[in-house]
Amino acid sequence: MKFKLILSLLLLTTCFVAFSQERQSGESEKGLIKISVMYPYAEGKTFNMEYYATKHMPMVAGFLGANLVKYTIEKGLSSGIPSQPLPFMAIGTFYVKSLSEYQAAIAPNRDAIRADFANYTNVAPVILVSEVVK
Repeated sequence: MKFKLILSLLLLTTCFVAFSQERQSGESEKGLIKISVMYPYAEGKTFNMEYYATKHMPMVAGFLGANLVKYTIEKGLSSGIPSQPLPFMAIGTFYVKSLSEYQAAIAPNRDAIRADFANYTNVAPVILVSEVVK
């Protein structure tokens, strides 16, 4: 009986800590600017995830400096609607503190960033700039 009580308390504590960490993580992103660079899927289009993850995204992240909070890379797997085509092959996301600092960092490097596209894809990305609300 005592063992079950200790095990239950341990499980409850673990769940509380996990919930607290998840909540803090979400709250710490509120107000950040999120730049989503989405690569649409289309027949015959290609995407080299290895190059993107090891070369392109770190290069762009380096341009952003201290303004960058974090970045993520997502690989598209399927559509949310059965038997529909994959909407995006990949999505790269940058979370930054300031939109104006992001724009100032990207502007002088735009040509280098665009020239690097040929190394990993033949798709023109769709870019969405948004603010994290929650």
